[in-house]
Amino acid sequence: MTAPRLSAILIVKDEARDLPDCLASLAFCQEIVVVDSGSRDGTQEIARAAGATLLETPDFPGFGPQKQRALDLATGDWVLSIDADERIPPDLATEIRAAIAAPAADGYRIDRRNQFLGQVMRHGGWSPDRVLRLARRDRARFSTDIVHESLMVDGKVADLTAAMDHLSYRGIDEVLDKQRRYALASASVRRARGKRGGLGPAIVRCIFAFFKHYILQAGFLDGARGFAAAATKAQETFWRYLAVGWER
Repeated sequence: MTAPRLSAILIVKDEARDLPDCLASLAFCQEIVVVDSGSRDGTQEIARAAGATLLETPDFPGFGPQKQRALDLATGDWVLSIDADERIPPDLATEIRAAIAAPAADGYRIDRRNQFLGQVMRHGGWSPDRVLRLARRDRARFSTDIVHESLMVDGKVADLTAAMDHLSYRGIDEVLDKQRRYALASASVRRARGKRGGLGPAIVRCIFAFFKHYILQAGFLDGARGFAAAATKAQETFWRYLAVGWER
């Protein structure tokens, strides 16, 4: 019996720093599909040099639609959705190969070891962080959400044991950049859905977000990084709800 083919799919823009290590961790995949939305830092050349199938798009319709473009290009029996700042360790690669060789489900969730400013976060809502990333290609599709998109599977979903590494928020500049982009994108979605915002909701939601991540979800156990991470979540929440009411 022929072993199932596995396609890794990524969407990228200006990921020259992260892409080489990410692609190296995907060496066990039979195909890698990269969809790029206008990189200017050599990302496209890195993808080509690694033998990836590369699609360059003139636009970025949002995370969900862009990832669907990558999925539509894949030809494997199974697809593994991954971001450039994520890595597949050898133990997870072995488990993925075993799972698709004798599947007990149509899709699998993978836990992420999330890092914040160089520290693996164990609390504050950062762990566990199981995300649906592996699926039969003909049973999978992405939501149309422009931010906080999700991979949806028509069938049974199970969990893998090994975790992937997520090297998120490696510097203060990255924290501020992602915070801004996620807050404004989320505000746009809420506004389109007729949700309300403004200064009052922004203050209340901001305070609750900090309390939730730092106290209720025990972010304080992650030390100084736990406090900073909770403050980051609170600030993002503040700008999201303020933008819903004030931006047009």
